[in-house]
Amino acid sequence: MKRSIDEHAARFSDHADDYDDEQDATEYLACADLVVSHAAPGPDDTVLDLGTGTGAIAFPLADEAEAVVGRDVSEGMLERASTKASERGVDNVMFGNGQFREPSVDQSVDIVTSNFAMHHLDDEAKRDAIDVIADLAPRRFVLGDVMLFGDPDPTVPFYDPDVDDPATVGVLADGFTDAGFALVAVEMVHEQVGVLVGERVPNAGEGSI
Repeated sequence: MKRSIDEHAARFSDHADDYDDEQDATEYLACADLVVSHAAPGPDDTVLDLGTGTGAIAFPLADEAEAVVGRDVSEGMLERASTKASERGVDNVMFGNGQFREPSVDQSVDIVTSNFAMHHLDDEAKRDAIDVIADLAPRRFVLGDVMLFGDPDPTVPFYDPDVDDPATVGVLADGFTDAGFALVAVEMVHEQVGVLVGERVPNAGEGSI
């Protein structure tokens, strides 16, 4: 990780009030739409949204899910998200502090989502995070993020190389499958942005008599 969790939290807290207005890139918006579409929760589902920020994914999912649990490391972003929930009268979203490897969830979750957050971790930490998510036993994990589909032009990175550490699609795909997810969709939004969708593979013999 190029910066500590506390440093990332402080950086995002500093921009929490303006964050929504700054997220106008076509690729970001397209990625968020795909994450919401692939998550597709039902009315009885609980969704965990990791790196929830100000709720760009959490609020659209709340319209369809029974409950959404949003977790982030930035107190400023969480405060902004909570304010938006109050202003919109949304009462089935619960925001709180949590990390990829320590999501601080004390309830079962059916679907896990994350958008434009995991790329702050190094590759080893990403794999650890995917393992933690798998241990929560969701039936679906949808990851939208900065990810490398090829060799990006180093002079035109979609990300900030000083603070971000995106993985290749191959590294992320291996993390999914090694953690027990079947990779059912790979969407390329941009050569440096994409969405992966994993469905949980039942344990051998699960469901047998």
